Amino acid sequence: MQNTAVLWTGGKDSSMALYEAGQNGYNVVCLVTFAPAQPDFLAHPLDFITLQAQALALPHYVLPINAPFEQGYETSLRTLRDEVGIDCVVTGDIAAVNGHPNWIRERSRRVGMNVYTPLWGRDRATLLRQLLQRGFKARFSCVNTTWLSDDWIGRTLDNAAITQLCSIRERTGLDLCGEEGEYHTLVVAGPRFARNIDIRSFSKRTAGSLAYMKIHALGLCDPGV
Repeated sequence: MQNTAVLWTGGKDSSMALYEAGQNGYNVVCLVTFAPAQPDFLAHPLDFITLQAQALALPHYVLPINAPFEQGYETSLRTLRDEVGIDCVVTGDIAAVNGHPNWIRERSRRVGMNVYTPLWGRDRATLLRQLLQRGFKARFSCVNTTWLSDDWIGRTLDNAAITQLCSIRERTGLDLCGEEGEYHTLVVAGPRFARNIDIRSFSKRTAGSLAYMKIHALGLCDPGV
């Protein structure tokens, strides 16, 4: 059984990857977020991710990434390997982006670490349906307004949303899982979560073509509350 770290954004794909790694015998010992100095993640705020780690009862490491980025990622992966004892990293990657090789796989290969990508190559609509079937609850945290209006911000990813995404895909070619940056999500509940994340208040903000959730108050709550 390999000591495994899940590369964590707090969204639906990394959450599904965590779930499947556990189901397939990987010993997940921590969550890892790679971040530049003074990160300002619009779609996946670090304070939200910190609460997720608490709800999942897993250590969460924020590892610095500096330019040149190939070297920066490899340095942080070596830290995981040598200081945390990680043999394998898990990612929620589904497909190559713009035809490029998988970034983490390339960086991990150079430092002698294994990579597990349980979602790779799978049908997008099936993945979204499985997300709901397994009990995950996610909300849209950021959208590219080229594809989706800001009305999607804060919306729950449910069957109605999936049906609408499928309809939009037929008209525009949108990637159902947002692999080209069409949207991002934050998972507020699901398997392994001892408590749920309560987004108590937020406002909608814009940055260029992006609309995103600016969270003002967060907390943990018991399931069903």
